[in-house]
Amino acid sequence: MPLTLVPLPADHFDRWLQRSTREYIADLVATGHSEHQAATAAHQTMRQAFPEGKPTGSNSVFHVLDETLGVVGYLWIGRDTSEDPSSWWIWDVLIEEKFRGRGFGKATMPLAEEHARSQGANTLGLNVFGFNKTARGLYESIGYETTSLKMRKVL
Repeated sequence: MPLTLVPLPADHFDRWLQRSTREYIADLVATGHSEHQAATAAHQTMRQAFPEGKPTGSNSVFHVLDETLGVVGYLWIGRDTSEDPSSWWIWDVLIEEKFRGRGFGKATMPLAEEHARSQGANTLGLNVFGFNKTARGLYESIGYETTSLKMRKVL
């Protein structure tokens, strides 16, 4: 399954941005934020990352492309929010539902790491929502370590 990262074409960016924002809102709501809080946070994050409404030198969006199946997902990767230009972050990675469970997520991660290294990164981080046990298992299996853990109990 040879995968490649292909920069998202400019004419796909607005559609991707809307989708990624909707998905981020849904994830935040699933973790206990109100719809309003989630929407505010998601829109603010996207405005900060893409102030001109397009990818920047510090934030790139790629199609995850399988040579046979075509686009199987996407990856948003860029610098983290620290002042350290060697600290990079996977902001969003998604494998389309119909392609999940086939190893595409696992195969995407070395491509993300390679891209980050090519941009001067020494570290690559990511966030996993607590409800996403499948993703957490994948990342742990390829060497990502937990650096923070936030917990809550619904009363």
